[in-house]
Amino acid sequence: MPVVAARPIALRAGERERLKKVAYGHKTEHRLRMRAQVVLHAARGRSNARIARATGLHLDTVRCWRGRFAEQGLAGLTDRERSGRPPSYTALQVAEAKALACRLPAETGVPLARWSCPELAAELTARGVTGPISASTVRRWLAQDALKPWQHRSWIFITDPDFRAKAQRVLDLYARTWQGVPLGADEYVISADEKTSIQARCRCHPTLAPGQARAMRVNHTYGRGGALAYLAAYDVHRAKVSGRTEPRTGIDPFMHLVAQVMSQEPYTSAKRVLWIVDNGSSHRGQKAADRLSAAFPTAVVIHTPVHASWLNQVEIYFSVVQRKVVSPNDFPDLTQVGDRLRAFEDRYNATAQPFQWKFTTSDLDDLLARLDRHPTRQQDESTAALDPSSAAEAPPKPTTTTPRRPGPRHGSRRPGPRSGRLRGR
Repeated sequence: MPVVAARPIALRAGERERLKKVAYGHKTEHRLRMRAQVVLHAARGRSNARIARATGLHLDTVRCWRGRFAEQGLAGLTDRERSGRPPSYTALQVAEAKALACRLPAETGVPLARWSCPELAAELTARGVTGPISASTVRRWLAQDALKPWQHRSWIFITDPDFRAKAQRVLDLYARTWQGVPLGADEYVISADEKTSIQARCRCHPTLAPGQARAMRVNHTYGRGGALAYLAAYDVHRAKVSGRTEPRTGIDPFMHLVAQVMSQEPYTSAKRVLWIVDNGSSHRGQKAADRLSAAFPTAVVIHTPVHASWLNQVEIYFSVVQRKVVSPNDFPDLTQVGDRLRAFEDRYNATAQPFQWKFTTSDLDDLLARLDRHPTRQQDESTAALDPSSAAEAPPKPTTTTPRRPGPRHGSRRPGPRSGRLRGR
């Protein structure tokens, strides 16, 4: 039987350079390196048997890659597409698994708050959708559509009928505008609120300072030394804070804060001082506005919308206090808590710059437009109550979830968690 002659290989300069990089590159896969060496040997006119001895490959392997390069060039050295193992699960089974992950467990009769991959795998097997299936397979299916049913985010719907008007007043003040007129040099914007229930927790063992490859260590057990409230007034455009501590919150403590600020320059001689506050019980409603203007005629109270204290910039300052002063909480008594807060005020006022507030009225309009496109369940129920006959005839509407309202986009972080929040803010 005649021996088949080896396929001749002729290389162009560009092909030779690329093959050398592949054949002798330190990061090249071994299989690609061997294929490139086979072609380089063949370009020198060597026989397949000699190439096999030089590379340690089987003669048939050398013949295969030499022939592929002769027919297809560099593209012939890559692996061809393979059929692979037949899929163990059908597309319908994958779709049913994803559909189950997109339903609340309570809707399916499963006593869980949210799904996990092991729970989904067990439920798919129990329902007969699939046979025994691993949690990693379910996780891989969900990752295809970025489904994460084990996560959740909270949100709150706008209930204030005057939300836009109230929010626009606050945002205009941040842009130094009041009732369509730019603020003068002798007009100031103050953002005020209370941070409630700052506790003095005396750790049963001293806190250990951080060391090499060791974080600060704080003992978990502690003795309670009481709690106080921290009231702060933040000048939005001057980045100055004036605060005080009180045993508790209320109308009188808040008025003490107002008196402390209004008795200082430049607020004493100011033409107008606009106080932005939320709807906490200490400064809620028109009575609070009248009380403040009666005591200080140049003071004007501006309320944020209900459930929108995130519009109040002093919340950002409180988040800074929570992260840099309060946590981790290790104070022997309330006196040290107050001293630390006052010392931090001086430190903050010495270097602080105004927050880079970027949530504008245009962003507010976009937010409200998105919310208007998502009817609430209460609206559907009220419509059905007004017209029972039409509700009975109409097909059921799918339940929609209102997107979580975004907080302000600014240079600092969001306000941190605050304990003892009052309702109606």
